[in-house]
Formats: sequence, structure tokens, C-alpha cells
Amino acid sequence: MPLSTRPRLVLVTAAAAALTLTSCTAREETPAAPSSGGGPAASASSAAPSADGCTLAKTGYPKIDPKTAVIGFSQSEKEANPFRIAETQSIRDQAAKLGIPTDKLLVTNAQSDLNRQISDIKSLLDRGAQLLIVAPLNSDGLQPALDAAKAKKVPVVTVDRKVTSAPCTDYLTFIGSNFVEQGKRAADAMVKATGGNGKVAILLGASGNNVTTDRTSGFKDELAKTPGLSVVAEQTGEFDRSKGQAVMEQLIQSHPDLTAVYAENDEMGIGAVNALKTAGKAPGKDVKVVSVDGTRNAVQLIADGSYNAVIESNPRFGQLAFDTLQKFADGQPIAPSIVITDDQYDESNAAQKVGNAY
Repeated sequence: MPLSTRPRLVLVTAAAAALTLTSCTAREETPAAPSSGGGPAASASSAAPSADGCTLAKTGYPKIDPKTAVIGFSQSEKEANPFRIAETQSIRDQAAKLGIPTDKLLVTNAQSDLNRQISDIKSLLDRGAQLLIVAPLNSDGLQPALDAAKAKKVPVVTVDRKVTSAPCTDYLTFIGSNFVEQGKRAADAMVKATGGNGKVAILLGASGNNVTTDRTSGFKDELAKTPGLSVVAEQTGEFDRSKGQAVMEQLIQSHPDLTAVYAENDEMGIGAVNALKTAGKAPGKDVKVVSVDGTRNAVQLIADGSYNAVIESNPRFGQLAFDTLQKFADGQPIAPSIVITDDQYDESNAAQKVGNAY
């Protein structure tokens, strides 16, 4: 693991879409229900190309037009999470917008299994994928798959999580948020929500990826500037709602004087809200809640008064990913990282901007 205020009156909720997609197989050859929400696509924080970026000439790869190529998309996690639902749908939507036939967009889902993602990517290559978009499960461990793509001279764009391999050598570029900045912004929102005093628990994301590491360090470093706020507990909820709820139930018992929670994604934050309500506490009031993502459910909770702030992490990578592959094919230099802009929700704008959430 940093957008327009156009509310939508009729939208398919991410929660409803999650119920539909949970029953899907790992290899999704048919289009999913639209579920990416009505908000803007991810956009680069700087449109200027890197003069010394990666080019066709540097890699020696063939010129492949994304509009006529076979595209492979490797999703890392089951689509019970609104972020993943919106992310995959964004890829499908952009492919459709470009006129890419459905049989030329190959989509797999590793179901949170690293070995399976490696196998999925190799399978996409065997099935003729000429360009790859990959949402890595972990920052480490995908090298065998990246090596297979490199051997076939297939460009790989990674989205939402960085890998520790080398850009322009093992993969083309990373497209995603500045996760350290997200953590800092979450800390600033926490200071505002608490008035700068209180005891904070952190619900950590899954281990082994830069999103968790960066969102944690950014938050703690920024929070350290406010002596009245102290982190009294850190526990992993693995980006999962039910696990976040279970962790929060334990923290309520071990830290009854807890006054704030920072969840490193909305799903864990919503789990924390459920636990607080069950314990007879008022989330958003007795215990302040700040998280990162921008899901419809979390933003609506802010509007309802049961949540305090959400730092957006925009999952709608489709347009930017395909644009990047097109620029590469056109010989333009591609920067090693393409950082996107992210919005923010709090009580001042949540009701007006809930239509942008996913």
C-alpha cells in the first residue's frame, strides 16, 4: 500500500457483489457483475514521463498493441473484499471500453495462495497472454512467475502492491498508492478525530507485503508528533473483516481504556465497529475509528456517525494500467513507479461523496 464529488443515486453495492463473487471459481472466464462504484478511475499524481524510464528499446520486447493483444490479469485474493471486486471489475471495464473481446482477457484468482498465483501467471503465459497485469499477493515470492514472463518477453505491470524485484528488468512498473503517505494521512485524521489525546490500537494488515509495512510506519511516525496519542496495541487482522472483529473483541478486553482504532483497511475497521457495538460501546464516539480504503460501507458509516475517517486507496486501476501498456508499446519511457492520487472521507464530506466509494 494518495477524486470528484459526483454522488450516484443507483449503484450496485460492493457487499451485494461480494456475495455473488464468493461462489465464483478461481479462473473467472465470464464477466463479473459491475461493482467498482461510481467514483473516478485511478490517476497518476504526476503525468510527466520518466526520461530514463523503461522503454521497448531497453527491454528488447516486441511491440504489442494492448487493444489487439491477449491480456492476462492475475488477481491475488478472493473477491469477498470490496477492493478486490472493484479492482477486477475496473480491468474488465477498461478492456470492454477498448473493444478487447472477452476471450482475449484472461482472468485468474489465486485465492490468497502465493504458489497458486505463480501457477496462475505461468498458466496465463501458456494460454497465450502477451501482456500481463498482476495484483501481487506478497511483495516477495513471485520471482519464478516474473522470470517466466521475462523468458517470453511479456511485459508485466503490477498494481496495488509492490514487488521487491527490479523494475524494467523483472517487471515493467508498479501502479499504486503511496502507502506511507496513506499512513501519515490516517494519523492526521486520527489527531483531528481525537483532539490529540488517547490510546490507539492498530489493526495490522497481512504480513509479507509493502502495504502493511508502509501504512504502519507512516502512521506511527506521524502519530509520534502528537505526544497525547500513544499506540498501546498492534495486532494482525490480515485485512479481513471477521478477523478484525475477533482481534477487536480481544483488545476491548485487554485494553478497556482504548479510545481509538486505526485499521489498515476498511474491512478490519468495519469488523472493529461490529465488535465495539457488541461490547456496548459507541464506535465513532466512545472509540474513534480511522481506516484506509474507501469502501461504500465504511464511508456510509462515517455519514451515519459510527466512523470517523477513511483515507482512500483507489482500486480502479484499469484505465491507468492499459494506458501504461499502450505508452510502452508506443515507445514512450515508463517510470519504475506510477503513484496515484487518493481522496479522503470524513464527517465533513462523507454524505456528499458516498457515491464515489466502491
